[in-house]
Amino acid sequence: MQDQWIRKRAIIKLLSSVQFVSGEELATELSISRAAIGKHIGGLEEYGVDIFSVKGKGYKLATPISMIDEKALLERSQGRCFYFDEVASTNGFLLKHVEELSSGDLCVAEYQSAGRGRRGRTWVSPYGGHLYFSLFWRFPQGMAQAMGLSLVVACSLSKVLEQFGVAGVGVKWPNDIYLDHKKLAGVLVEMSGQADSECNLVIGIGINLAMSPAQAQQIDQPWSDLSQQTDLPNKTELALALQAQLIKDLKLFEQSGLGAFLPRWQQADIFENQQVKLLMGDKSISGICRGIDEQGALLLESEGEVRAYVGGEISLRAN
Repeated sequence: MQDQWIRKRAIIKLLSSVQFVSGEELATELSISRAAIGKHIGGLEEYGVDIFSVKGKGYKLATPISMIDEKALLERSQGRCFYFDEVASTNGFLLKHVEELSSGDLCVAEYQSAGRGRRGRTWVSPYGGHLYFSLFWRFPQGMAQAMGLSLVVACSLSKVLEQFGVAGVGVKWPNDIYLDHKKLAGVLVEMSGQADSECNLVIGIGINLAMSPAQAQQIDQPWSDLSQQTDLPNKTELALALQAQLIKDLKLFEQSGLGAFLPRWQQADIFENQQVKLLMGDKSISGICRGIDEQGALLLESEGEVRAYVGGEISLRAN
């Protein structure tokens, strides 16, 4: 399997040229047959890599792909780091190995065959196109200590993207990251353990870097990616910066709680003081968003009264 990915990665690198590359050139460069090249091209397309194929000219990538520098990632990661070309889910991998992990350990993949978003939604995960990232953390005081954690992660992610020069980033309660009012990144926090004793958490993050037209057709909501940025962030540097920021912020969260992050949330909140609608199952409540409280609940002003709302089934939409 690893040999197959070495070949596929080499093909991606060759197809990153501005010019088309013929099948004969690819076969010569990799010392394999034209038939083998055809199989690898077909395999890459099955993994979501969009490739232009023009008879008489050859192949080239339809959308740029930024792949992780594995050596740099493993050498510079804080704690253990697991890197895969292909995995079912970065969150799932860490959850299976919680007893062997320490806080800050990391899993990064180029492709997820079963990537998940909130509420069981599928997270579209084409090979190499985006960043698929999960970080492990252990809370000694149990699940209660993790209240509001996903909002902290959104603050961390927003700050890192701004450090990479991405303008127009904002947060949408409880933990979505938006760019120009379209979803750029999502967070999925999963945990195991007890309410009042040691708790294991896996923080999953997916960031859209360069979405191909074919993959975009699978998404049923407004989305954005970083492909229109002047300089597409280096994915390895982005992963390392995100790990470092999360470790710093999670330590602060353990010491000071969500209250320490309220100013950062308020600065990035794209719905604060706007008329919104909360969807809870088949019920909805309209009102003005007044930010969040120190437990991470959404504050909604309706009929002259401000109430706090929290729960996985609550959805937020602009009116």
